[in-house]
Amino acid sequence: MEGMRVREIVTVLDELAPPALADPEDNVGLQLGHPEGEVLRLVVALEVDRRVLDRAAEGVLLVVHHPPIYRPLASLRADSPPGRAIAALARTGAAVFACHTNYDVARGGLADWLAGTLGLEEVEVLGPGRPRHLLKLVVFVPRGHEEAIRDAWAAAGAGCIGRYSHCTFQVAGTGTFLPREGAQPYAGRVGELERARELRLETVVPEDLAGRAVSAMLRVHPYEEVAYDLYPLANPPAPWAGPGRLGRLSGPRSLESFAGAVAQALGTEVRVAAGSTGSLTRVAAVPGSGGRFWPEALAAGAEVLVTGDVDHHRALAAVEAGLSVVDPGHAASEAGFVPRVAAALRSRLGGRLEVEEVPPAKLFVTRGVGC
Repeated sequence: MEGMRVREIVTVLDELAPPALADPEDNVGLQLGHPEGEVLRLVVALEVDRRVLDRAAEGVLLVVHHPPIYRPLASLRADSPPGRAIAALARTGAAVFACHTNYDVARGGLADWLAGTLGLEEVEVLGPGRPRHLLKLVVFVPRGHEEAIRDAWAAAGAGCIGRYSHCTFQVAGTGTFLPREGAQPYAGRVGELERARELRLETVVPEDLAGRAVSAMLRVHPYEEVAYDLYPLANPPAPWAGPGRLGRLSGPRSLESFAGAVAQALGTEVRVAAGSTGSLTRVAAVPGSGGRFWPEALAAGAEVLVTGDVDHHRALAAVEAGLSVVDPGHAASEAGFVPRVAAALRSRLGGRLEVEEVPPAKLFVTRGVGC
């Protein structure tokens, strides 16, 4: 099977989970490896643990949800857990890429997966959208080359509006230029004014992807010197970019019944904190550690919040305010990462690479008193 470059797969992953959507303090993207490194196999996992380290090797790209390099490291010591894992990874020659909070909030990401798994209807974004500034990218290209530019932009993440890709506008016109001494013009002669039939081709691109879109365009543009413009736009943030989702149940349910349904849907045991005794209809869902979003859930009209890692004090505050909490644990609330990202990579790479899935490890087991 023919290999690919790390940067080629990074492009696909950045389209799946735009890095600009990550929390400001988060650390996403390529954490280990070289963009020009060769990839022969992909391994998708929730995090780097012993099972994942066993699969790390030269030519392997590990795609994980939890970044192994998260907080600033003052040292890289092999006698500490993070240092030991990073040193071991470096010795294997594997590359590591992290999709974290950007995949949580992205369209089709973990927040959408959790809402769908819980059977929520009329789903809305929970919490404020994260700003992602857009630019207008304009280029002038001779007739016959516009499709190559359009495809290059699309591959770089430009030209996406909602669920539509390859969104551009073009208009015909006449461009003029006079090649001077030393120039090697695509059309015309040195010292003579050239009038060329050109197209003005324009699209939109997220600011964080603008450099990539311009580079992709320059690689396929026939001109020696390319004229292009970038204009800032005042579009509002993408409405789907929020930390969680809010939705309705198909019918009213008791907290006990709903908690049982959550446990069954996610294949795990749950912790429950009852904030009210009434029936439930509106549910807030946040993948991962979303206890801090209980005020947003309450303000949005939710009667119960489903999220992992809720500590005692946040649970108490939510319950006192009248909001129930169902906690399935961190890993269970993010269990959709591995199969969904693996499926997306298989689809977008057209089967060019083997994609292995490593399901999350079950860290906690339930024991009775005296066991």
